[in-house]
Amino acid sequence: MQHGVDALGDFPLWEWLNLAVRWTHVFAAILWVGQTYFFTWLDGRFADGARVWMVHSGGFYVVDRQKVPERMPAHLHWFRWEAAATWGSGVILLVTMYWAGSALVNETSGLGNTVAVLIGIAVIAGGWIVYDVAARTALGKSLGAFAAVSLAAIAAIAFGLSQIFGGRAAYIHVGAMFGTIMAANVWLRILPAQRRMVEALEAGRAPDEALAARAKMRSKHNTFLAVPVVFLMISNHFPVATYGAAYGWLILTALVAAGWGAASVIRRA
Repeated sequence: MQHGVDALGDFPLWEWLNLAVRWTHVFAAILWVGQTYFFTWLDGRFADGARVWMVHSGGFYVVDRQKVPERMPAHLHWFRWEAAATWGSGVILLVTMYWAGSALVNETSGLGNTVAVLIGIAVIAGGWIVYDVAARTALGKSLGAFAAVSLAAIAAIAFGLSQIFGGRAAYIHVGAMFGTIMAANVWLRILPAQRRMVEALEAGRAPDEALAARAKMRSKHNTFLAVPVVFLMISNHFPVATYGAAYGWLILTALVAAGWGAASVIRRA
């Protein structure tokens, strides 16, 4: 047989599984980020009127926005599985390639793999907890102040991880923290708020506008996180310029800030 497969026992099963998970992860992320920015763009167009007319793939589309629908439709589409598929496949890659592999620990740190894995879990879970608490305080209401404090925290995390993890592992854990925040925003904050709003409408009550505002804020945060997440996903292709550099943690911080700047421009486009 050709191409390195001489018998069934030599079939590169792990390579194909790895490819399948990576393919799923990248394509699900494309769907998620595309859907997120499409609705961001759509919201911006409603400032010019109650409806948005579009043409695409040989058809014309008319979209309007209703804060309080006159009636609930028979079928309401929920955008959620893109986030779940991206996060779930990302966790599989993180566990198999880093936590269960040999690319996690910086050889000079002296840490064992188990301790390093626990640190990684703490960073990812703790990042969501700290972000979620901060977003619900007065700090979360000021986008500029929230961004400044967040960037300082990201710099500290990136520096700390670079001291104990390999460069690539440090980058990917910051990316995993961002991805977890984004997915948790969707499943733990945005979707529950939307469900409560739908329940109110079905019961004949006006939905709580505060719920809509909080869900909108989390969705806005996700648009700013999406650009740095994509950078961190592809940074492994540029080791000299990114995680392999002497001050890789500082480069990561600078590019996160640049990603936020790019997201700000895209949101207004």
